[in-house]
Amino acid sequence: MGEQLTEAGGKTRLYVTGDLGAGMAVALDEGPSHYLLHVMRAKSGNRVLLFNGRDGEWLAEIGQVSKRGVTATCLSQTRPQAGAPDIWLAFAPIKKTPADYLVQKATELGVSRLLPVFTRRTIVARVNLERMAANAAEAAEQSERLTVPEIREAMDLGKLLASWPKERWLYFCDEGGGAKPLAEVARGASGPAAIITGPEGGFDPSERDLLRAQSFVVPVTLGPRILRADTAALAALSVWQSVAGDWR
Repeated sequence: MGEQLTEAGGKTRLYVTGDLGAGMAVALDEGPSHYLLHVMRAKSGNRVLLFNGRDGEWLAEIGQVSKRGVTATCLSQTRPQAGAPDIWLAFAPIKKTPADYLVQKATELGVSRLLPVFTRRTIVARVNLERMAANAAEAAEQSERLTVPEIREAMDLGKLLASWPKERWLYFCDEGGGAKPLAEVARGASGPAAIITGPEGGFDPSERDLLRAQSFVVPVTLGPRILRADTAALAALSVWQSVAGDWR
């Protein structure tokens, strides 16, 4: 029997894009292949867990190992595909290291879609979507998620609101006051939802007015303290999951 590869967090799990099924040979993508070859020093016969967000989790045995990449064959399904909480996070991009942390922790907290949004006070001018996707995939591997959050192109706040699906409530973390606590609002919530948090320095007054004018926007508060942008996003997701998500 082949040896199961393990690491500090437990059994080695890898996100792949190819289809998974009994007896199927999967050519691993460049990232997973590099990890197995150069970090785990994998060899033919080793076993790993694979998932793609569609077909559940599979125990697979590594067959071909070469400089070109790694191929593994699916042996048995270890977990069937399960749905993820339908909660999105729209957030103003922040500096590189906090942004990496935010993507990783939001993934661990179960967010299903990440939407970078440019506001008037956003300092960051460009968003590295490839880096975001890599961080999300790694966090999904480590947290035993069966899905990886969808990463959307960054857009201006006005365009985001103009294209917003009206059936999805957008919970606006408004530090300006005059809103109910998110936990209270979440208790009575139903249907698809999303959370939006602002940049360092908060939303511009005109942006607050624009958000509050939308029929699908619900202003909420996260308490009496002013939180950092990354803290606010993760606190909001934690509250939502505990009240209306899959922590109940």
